[in-house]
Amino acid sequence: MTAQPTQEGAAGTVRRPDPVLEVTALEVHYGPRRRRRRALHGVSLSVAPGETLGLIGETGSGKSTLARAVLGLATASAGSLVIGGEDVGGYGPRQWRGLRRRGVVQYVFQDPLRSLDPDLAIEESLAEPLLVQGVARQEAAERVRAFLPRVRLSEELLDRLPGELSGGQRQRVAVARALVAEPRLVILDEPVSALDSANRVQILEILKELRADGVALVFISHDLGSVAGIADRIAVLHRGELVETGAAADMVNRPQHPYTRLLVGSAPTLHGAPARRAEREALRALLHA
Repeated sequence: MTAQPTQEGAAGTVRRPDPVLEVTALEVHYGPRRRRRRALHGVSLSVAPGETLGLIGETGSGKSTLARAVLGLATASAGSLVIGGEDVGGYGPRQWRGLRRRGVVQYVFQDPLRSLDPDLAIEESLAEPLLVQGVARQEAAERVRAFLPRVRLSEELLDRLPGELSGGQRQRVAVARALVAEPRLVILDEPVSALDSANRVQILEILKELRADGVALVFISHDLGSVAGIADRIAVLHRGELVETGAAADMVNRPQHPYTRLLVGSAPTLHGAPARRAEREALRALLHA
């Protein structure tokens, strides 16, 4: 994968490359018509090549629903969704399947055991996305081995099963499996929340290095501290709505929305200590009034 350069206009002005992901006024509802529950309302955001967007919010805020919509697993009620230049809003199951098989978008689970076949050796799991794309088996094996150093894995692990690896090793395998096929967009759903601090730092460092290839990352988390260390921009979801978005440094140091201030104040890794209990409770009362 190579980073997509910025493009220069006729007058010499530099413009950003086209977004890999562009979501506009997205609406998603669940349930039968008479009891429909709104999961997302009017969400608009974009992610450029080589950019990492942190998507944060508490459980039920709509993070997973947005991820499912981008993967074609949740149907949008309104709005538009463009992935890699393709307007996928009207795609049916067959077209979504084709998009995923081509590896345009990949997904990394919080628990890698959900995405790794427990009966497949690591080498087979890593080669599978390439074989699905039609890559010859020998070439797939060579590409897998060439990619291993980038995720701090050794070839001696290739013959092992997922259950024989540590949690940190399994997550690095999951990251490698998502990226070895050179996708344009990768969605990572709480990829470090189940790891200890050492493995968490290592995964974040790997992701920082890999985004230089030009892949767009959407890093989903409820922990602003983890997101702030890797994201270029942060988008905050609350009750299905995008309440604030901006550069990571601005969101951490100058949050505007009360919910963002609550998240910042509750993240001890950001400022050394959580916000005062009284302040947090006052914000919670305001948000849930």
